[in-house]
Amino acid sequence: MMNIPDNLLYTEDHEWVKIDGDYAFMGVTDYAQKELGDIVFVEVETQGEELDKGESFGTIEAVKTVSDLFMPIGGTIIEFNEELESDPEAINKDAYGNGWIIKIQMTDKSELDNLLDKDAYASIIDA
Repeated sequence: MMNIPDNLLYTEDHEWVKIDGDYAFMGVTDYAQKELGDIVFVEVETQGEELDKGESFGTIEAVKTVSDLFMPIGGTIIEFNEELESDPEAINKDAYGNGWIIKIQMTDKSELDNLLDKDAYASIIDA
């Protein structure tokens, strides 16, 4: 059974968003980390930059592949989870907790309306 928490929003690109006031934490879903396999490296060189929804903010590397990471909403990347530098497998172990990737200061909260709730995301991955 795929883990899809109720309190998060999701993208069709298998990323999750957790809202915290004017900020949002972002990571990849349990489904994404299982599809990627063992994650060996996460690179985010856009800290401090303001990016629009859909722009690439970094990459996630697994044993078999490298995937771009895309902004689920627009905003300024104010923090990168530096724990991932020494422990990228945290995403495999705890995708929705210690495996978060970035913290964003949101530019336009109305963009959240375009994200998916748990049921809509579950229907995409047939969970």
